[in-house]
Parts: sequence; structure tokens; C-alpha cells
Amino acid sequence: MKLGFIGTGRMGGAMVGRLLAAKHDVGVYNRTAEKVKPLADAGAKIVGSIADAARYGEVIYTMLADDTALEDVVFRQGLLDALPKGGIHVCAGTHGIPVIRKIKEVHAAKGHALIAAPMMGRPELVVAGTAGVFASGPAAAMAKCKPLFDALGRKTFEGGTDPEAATAMKIANNFVLGCAMEAMGEGFALTRKYGVDTSVFYDVMTDGLFNCSAYKVYGKIMVDESYAKVGQMATLGLKDANLALEAGFLAAVPLPSGNVWRDRLVGAVAHGDGNKDWAVMALEQARASGLA
Repeated sequence: MKLGFIGTGRMGGAMVGRLLAAKHDVGVYNRTAEKVKPLADAGAKIVGSIADAARYGEVIYTMLADDTALEDVVFRQGLLDALPKGGIHVCAGTHGIPVIRKIKEVHAAKGHALIAAPMMGRPELVVAGTAGVFASGPAAAMAKCKPLFDALGRKTFEGGTDPEAATAMKIANNFVLGCAMEAMGEGFALTRKYGVDTSVFYDVMTDGLFNCSAYKVYGKIMVDESYAKVGQMATLGLKDANLALEAGFLAAVPLPSGNVWRDRLVGAVAHGDGNKDWAVMALEQARASGLA
């Protein structure tokens, strides 16, 4: 399939690599030109503008950091007007319900289809082909984009015909993960206070209580204190915490654990760790416990 792709940071670059490996024709745009050169070397076509990317194929993917960047690309930098009638916008970033609602409406007015299809997993899992894809949107557009979803992940979790569904799934997924990391950090701090080596409690969680990859991946980062090895920055984790609390507010769902998750990330940012991996909330918990 021929498609455009806007936003080739860590996650976007990994996604384009998967699409190219599956023999899709990808036209890439990133405002930071050096980020697209490795992808061009791998076979991607570099396009000169967001409008050119929107016109490159039948589908335009966006993988953008936040709602502000998404609205800028759609409304101010030409995606909405350049996408041909019948075109499909696949929004792969983690965004809020209100902005997806807004963009869904303007695309419908233009004769476009919007699919929300955020990824589940860190960039290295995307590269390995073991990530998941949340996806929802109009049925015909979803069917057309299935080969893209298949190239990007081991499994697609379909939420129905409304893009808000996949958005909600991704927000809820990150909510659970963020609160789990907060609880892990608290567990590490508590056991350290009683003289338990962090590697021992890591085994308790990953080989005992919770034998799952999320605890293994993030628990290992906490044990090694390898917060500089970034999958998702703490500032983006904070964005996700705020999205979760906003979604809860809109649906009248109280999320008390989310307030703790958010506040721990706010503290990490205040300590200058906003550009580290969001598992750095364990370091913030250690600080609060007098351990760092």
C-alpha cells in the first residue's frame, strides 16, 4: 500500500521500519530532516511538506507527541485540506478524547475517514514485531488498513467503528501501566527500607506475583536505575496521566490512583528528570522515602 507518514521520532521511526519491511511504499515527513535520512536509506521516500505527505497515498499516518502537535499538523500545516476526498487519516499517537472527537468531525465533513490506532508497546517491541495495535474507526477504512496494522504489530485490538474507542483503550492501558509502575516503585522503596536487595524483590514480582512482560521490563529499569534508556519520556507519561484523568472526568469515572501517578511524574519533572524514561517515578518514590 502507498501511504504518507508524519512524525518519525523513536516510535514513528520504528513503525516506518516495520512498514517498509512489509513492502509498503511510505512517503515520510519530519520537521527535523536528519530524523528521516536513515528511513530514506531503508527505502522510504522523503516528502517536502505535510501536505505532500497527505497527498502521497490513500492513507496518511500521524505519530505525534501530543494534542498540540496533532492539531497543528491537521489544522494549520495543511493535512486536513490536502488529504483527498475518501482519504484515511490513521492517528497513531496517544491523544485525548476531545481532540479525537474534534478531528473526527472535521474529517467527516471533508469526506475523510479517521482511524485511531495507537501502538501498545515501547519502540523496541515495535521493531521486534511484538507490539500490539489498538484500532477503531469506520469499517471500510479499518478493512483497508488491516495490512498496515498487521505489519506493525503481533495483534490488533479492534474497538469498533468510533475512533474514540481505541483512544479510550490506549488511555486506559497507560493508566493501568502508570499506576502499576507507581506501585512497583513503592514496593521497591518499602523493601529497601527493610534491607531487601532490589534484585530479589524484582524476582518476587516477575517470577512470582506478576509473571508478565511489563513488570519485567520496567522492574529491570528500576533495579538497574537505567532511566536514561528512554522508551517513553516522563513528560509524555505525564501527558498520559493527564489524559486519563481528563477521560475519567468526562465520563464521571473517579480514578484516585491516577492522581498519585500524575503527582509522582510531576515530581520527577520538577527534579529535572522529565527527559528520562517514565519509570523514573520509582526514583521519585525513592527520593520521597529518603533513599536517594
